[in-house]
Amino acid sequence: MANKLQRRTTSRRKIHLLRTLTNSKSVKRSSTILNVLLHFYKLKIKLEEIQREYQNLMAIRNEYLTLLKHIQIPKEVKVEKIAEEYVVKVTCSKGGSKLVSILEAFDELGLNVVQARVSCNHIFAMEAIAVAQDQQSTDIKDITQAVLNAVEKQGGDQEMLARKNYQKVFRCRESNPGLLGESQIS
Repeated sequence: MANKLQRRTTSRRKIHLLRTLTNSKSVKRSSTILNVLLHFYKLKIKLEEIQREYQNLMAIRNEYLTLLKHIQIPKEVKVEKIAEEYVVKVTCSKGGSKLVSILEAFDELGLNVVQARVSCNHIFAMEAIAVAQDQQSTDIKDITQAVLNAVEKQGGDQEMLARKNYQKVFRCRESNPGLLGESQIS
Protein backbone atom coordinates (compact mmCIF):
# COMPACT_ATOMS: atom_id res chain seq x y z
CA MET A 1 0.00 0.00 0.00
CA ALA A 2 2.78 2.42 0.91
CA ASN A 3 4.59 1.49 -2.29
CA LYS A 4 1.51 2.40 -4.39
CA LEU A 5 1.22 5.74 -2.58
CA GLN A 6 4.88 6.52 -3.24
CA ARG A 7 4.52 5.72 -6.94
CA ARG A 8 1.43 7.89 -7.18
CA THR A 9 3.12 10.88 -5.52
CA THR A 10 6.25 10.60 -7.68
CA SER A 11 4.03 10.32 -10.75
CA ARG A 12 2.11 13.44 -9.71
CA ARG A 13 5.38 15.32 -9.11
CA LYS A 14 6.66 14.36 -12.55
CA ILE A 15 3.39 15.40 -14.22
CA HIS A 16 3.46 18.69 -12.30
CA LEU A 17 7.06 19.24 -13.40
CA LEU A 18 6.08 18.57 -17.03
CA ARG A 19 3.18 21.03 -16.71
CA THR A 20 5.46 23.76 -15.40
CA LEU A 21 8.16 23.16 -18.03
CA THR A 22 5.70 23.30 -20.93
CA ASN A 23 3.44 25.97 -19.40
CA SER A 24 0.51 23.59 -19.72
CA LYS A 25 -2.77 24.57 -18.10
CA SER A 26 -4.48 21.22 -18.53
CA VAL A 27 -5.36 19.16 -15.48
CA LYS A 28 -5.74 15.78 -17.12
CA ARG A 29 -2.72 13.54 -17.30
CA SER A 30 -3.29 12.55 -20.96
CA SER A 31 -3.66 16.15 -22.18
CA THR A 32 -0.53 17.13 -20.22
CA ILE A 33 1.43 14.37 -21.96
CA LEU A 34 0.07 15.51 -25.34
CA ASN A 35 1.12 19.08 -24.53
CA VAL A 36 4.60 17.82 -23.64
CA LEU A 37 4.83 15.91 -26.93
CA LEU A 38 3.69 19.01 -28.81
CA HIS A 39 6.30 21.08 -26.98
CA PHE A 40 9.03 18.55 -27.89
CA TYR A 41 7.93 18.64 -31.53
CA LYS A 42 8.12 22.47 -31.58
CA LEU A 43 11.59 22.34 -30.02
CA LYS A 44 12.67 19.80 -32.63
CA ILE A 45 11.44 22.09 -35.43
CA LYS A 46 13.27 25.07 -33.90
CA LEU A 47 16.45 23.02 -33.62
CA GLU A 48 16.21 21.96 -37.27
CA GLU A 49 15.68 25.60 -38.27
CA ILE A 50 18.74 26.68 -36.30
CA GLN A 51 20.80 23.89 -37.89
CA ARG A 52 19.71 24.99 -41.39
CA GLU A 53 20.59 28.59 -40.60
CA TYR A 54 23.98 27.49 -39.24
CA GLN A 55 24.68 25.47 -42.40
CA ASN A 56 23.74 28.47 -44.56
CA LEU A 57 26.04 30.74 -42.56
CA MET A 58 28.90 28.23 -42.84
CA ALA A 59 28.38 28.03 -46.61
CA ILE A 60 28.48 31.83 -46.86
CA ARG A 61 31.64 31.90 -44.71
CA ASN A 62 33.35 29.27 -46.86
CA GLU A 63 32.39 31.13 -50.03
CA TYR A 64 33.76 34.35 -48.56
CA LEU A 65 37.05 32.67 -47.65
CA THR A 66 37.46 31.20 -51.14
CA LEU A 67 36.78 34.64 -52.63
CA LEU A 68 39.45 36.10 -50.36
CA LYS A 69 41.94 33.53 -51.65
CA HIS A 70 41.27 34.48 -55.28
CA ILE A 71 41.41 38.26 -54.86
CA GLN A 72 44.42 39.72 -56.62
CA ILE A 73 46.02 42.23 -54.26
CA PRO A 74 48.11 44.79 -56.12
CA LYS A 75 51.76 44.94 -55.14
CA GLU A 76 52.29 48.20 -53.34
CA VAL A 77 55.58 49.54 -52.01
CA LYS A 78 55.88 52.93 -50.32
CA VAL A 79 59.20 54.32 -49.13
CA GLU A 80 59.53 57.52 -47.11
CA LYS A 81 62.68 59.10 -45.76
CA ILE A 82 62.39 60.58 -42.29
CA ALA A 83 65.69 62.08 -41.06
CA GLU A 84 68.23 59.24 -41.38
CA GLU A 85 65.61 56.47 -41.45
CA TYR A 86 63.63 54.93 -44.28
CA VAL A 87 60.05 53.84 -43.59
CA VAL A 88 59.14 51.02 -45.98
CA LYS A 89 55.53 49.82 -46.31
CA VAL A 90 54.80 46.74 -48.43
CA THR A 91 51.46 45.08 -49.20
CA CYS A 92 50.94 42.21 -51.63
CA SER A 93 49.34 38.79 -51.87
CA LYS A 94 50.85 36.22 -49.54
CA GLY A 95 52.81 33.23 -50.68
CA GLY A 96 56.43 32.22 -51.08
CA SER A 97 59.10 33.64 -48.83
CA LYS A 98 58.57 37.32 -49.44
CA LEU A 99 59.92 38.38 -46.05
CA VAL A 100 63.24 36.70 -46.74
CA SER A 101 63.47 38.26 -50.20
CA ILE A 102 62.76 41.72 -48.81
CA LEU A 103 65.35 41.29 -46.04
CA GLU A 104 67.89 40.20 -48.67
CA ALA A 105 67.11 43.31 -50.71
CA PHE A 106 67.69 45.47 -47.63
CA ASP A 107 70.99 43.69 -47.04
CA GLU A 108 72.11 44.21 -50.65
CA LEU A 109 71.29 47.93 -50.40
CA GLY A 110 73.23 48.24 -47.14
CA LEU A 111 70.20 48.88 -44.93
CA ASN A 112 69.79 47.67 -41.35
CA VAL A 113 66.25 46.98 -40.14
CA VAL A 114 65.66 48.83 -36.88
CA GLN A 115 62.01 47.91 -36.39
CA ALA A 116 59.59 45.75 -38.38
CA ARG A 117 55.96 44.73 -38.21
CA VAL A 118 54.74 41.87 -40.41
CA SER A 119 51.24 40.46 -40.91
CA CYS A 120 50.29 37.44 -43.04
CA ASN A 121 46.59 36.87 -42.29
CA HIS A 122 44.98 37.25 -45.72
CA ILE A 123 47.63 39.39 -47.39
CA PHE A 124 51.31 40.00 -46.78
CA ALA A 125 51.80 43.38 -45.10
CA MET A 126 55.07 44.73 -43.74
CA GLU A 127 56.12 48.02 -42.26
CA ALA A 128 59.82 48.41 -41.56
CA ILE A 129 62.13 51.16 -40.40
CA ALA A 130 65.60 50.83 -41.88
CA VAL A 131 68.84 52.80 -41.52
CA ALA A 132 71.78 52.90 -43.94
CA GLN A 133 74.80 50.95 -42.64
CA ASP A 134 77.53 53.33 -43.72
CA GLN A 135 75.58 56.61 -43.61
CA GLN A 136 75.58 56.84 -47.41
CA SER A 137 72.48 58.27 -48.99
CA THR A 138 70.43 55.62 -50.75
CA ASP A 139 67.87 56.80 -53.28
CA ILE A 140 64.21 56.13 -52.47
CA LYS A 141 63.61 54.93 -56.05
CA ASP A 142 66.40 52.35 -55.68
CA ILE A 143 64.87 51.01 -52.46
CA THR A 144 61.39 50.90 -54.01
CA GLN A 145 62.64 49.07 -57.09
CA ALA A 146 64.70 46.58 -55.06
CA VAL A 147 61.75 45.77 -52.78
CA LEU A 148 59.40 45.40 -55.78
CA ASN A 149 61.88 43.02 -57.41
CA ALA A 150 62.17 41.07 -54.15
CA VAL A 151 58.38 40.74 -53.89
CA GLU A 152 58.08 39.53 -57.48
CA LYS A 153 61.04 37.15 -57.20
CA GLN A 154 59.84 33.56 -57.01
CA GLY A 155 62.16 30.58 -57.29
CA GLY A 156 63.09 27.17 -55.95
CA ASP A 157 66.30 28.38 -54.36
CA GLN A 158 64.44 30.71 -52.00
CA GLU A 159 63.92 28.08 -49.30
CA MET A 160 67.65 27.48 -49.03
CA LEU A 161 68.28 31.22 -48.93
CA ALA A 162 65.51 31.58 -46.37
CA ARG A 163 67.20 29.25 -43.91
CA LYS A 164 70.51 31.05 -44.36
CA ASN A 165 68.92 34.48 -44.00
CA TYR A 166 66.88 33.53 -40.93
CA GLN A 167 70.03 32.28 -39.24
CA LYS A 168 71.78 35.51 -40.18
CA VAL A 169 68.95 37.67 -38.81
CA PHE A 170 68.68 35.73 -35.56
CA ARG A 171 72.48 35.78 -35.05
CA CYS A 172 72.37 39.52 -35.61
CA ARG A 173 69.54 39.87 -33.11
CA GLU A 174 71.35 37.78 -30.48
CA SER A 175 74.50 39.89 -30.77
CA ASN A 176 72.58 43.22 -30.93
CA PRO A 177 69.23 42.75 -29.15
CA GLY A 178 68.06 46.34 -29.71
CA LEU A 179 68.92 46.37 -33.42
CA LEU A 180 65.76 44.81 -34.81
CA GLY A 181 63.46 46.33 -32.21
CA GLU A 182 59.98 44.98 -31.90
CA SER A 183 58.90 42.43 -34.50
CA GLN A 184 55.30 41.25 -34.57
CA ILE A 185 54.29 38.37 -36.78
CA SER A 186 50.60 37.58 -36.70
